[in-house]
Amino acid sequence: MMKGKLKQILLMTDGYSNYGEDPIAIARLAQEYGISVNVIGIIDDNRENESGLHEVEAIALAGGGVSQTVFAQDLTKTVQMVTRKAMTQTLHGVVNQELKQILGKHEEIESLSPEKRGEMMEVVDDLGESVLLEVLVLVDTSASMETKLPMVQEALIDLSISLNARSGETRFALYSFPGKRKPVERLLDWTPQLDSLNKMFHKLSPGGMTPTGPALKEAIAVFEERKGKRRFDGDENERLYG
Repeated sequence: MMKGKLKQILLMTDGYSNYGEDPIAIARLAQEYGISVNVIGIIDDNRENESGLHEVEAIALAGGGVSQTVFAQDLTKTVQMVTRKAMTQTLHGVVNQELKQILGKHEEIESLSPEKRGEMMEVVDDLGESVLLEVLVLVDTSASMETKLPMVQEALIDLSISLNARSGETRFALYSFPGKRKPVERLLDWTPQLDSLNKMFHKLSPGGMTPTGPALKEAIAVFEERKGKRRFDGDENERLYG
């Protein structure tokens, strides 16, 4: 039924964006490019950022993804849950589109008989385990994130271990914002393992503003640049749902 890959942006932040383009508009653009935007809003016991939490939900909604707010100490299980849930949500939509093409424009999984619906959900589960998954992680490294970065590191390494237990291939890239000299900085190029985070997270110097919109825009550009290179190399599987 489905070939190609799933593309996700995983945005991890504790603050309200305060620099650059509107992140909600950029998230909407990402969805148009076939990239789902998932957002984890990190809070701590003595800080409640209501504006930031509203933005977390709005970005994910515009980007066709999943959002969750979480205390820093609970980050590990939340990162895995959000990524998995987003995969299922995206695959559910793909299967529905396939059904509409086969059975008619008004058919969706929910309209099938319980037996057929169960079969379709098995297809979704199987695809979730086998499809190629690319996750570009955007980590907010503004000043307020300093004490949370060790937990972010731990959560991402656990995510890498969890997703690499799938039968399908998983690739990660890691970017931080703000960067030292520009709004976004690449920390780790595409790799199936995030264990090398141990070598770089201690080098981060949290500070500066929160350019969430430019960070999301850069993430889209990274996916598009990667697609262009693969197309140049003649990779016929590059299409998102080819």
